[in-house]
Amino acid sequence: MEDKETKNTGASIIRSLMKTKNISMKQLADELGYKSAQVLANKLYRDTLSLNEYVRIANVLNCDVKTIAKDGSIEILNQYKENK
Repeated sequence: MEDKETKNTGASIIRSLMKTKNISMKQLADELGYKSAQVLANKLYRDTLSLNEYVRIANVLNCDVKTIAKDGSIEILNQYKENK
């Protein structure tokens, strides 16, 4: 039986958020400035998003990404860094 944690990849979380928020791949790709929805679809299929890309997508989907210590002593809001 597959562990639940293995299903919670960055890509699967993004797909779930897209479905919940009723946002298409094309809409999200357009908002992110990708040349085509296929570019984003490939990244999600391969699950090859960097943390920065993941946080950027989360921002577009109006979500936060946090890093939380297992003991709860530290909580850091991850923020998107614009590449210049």
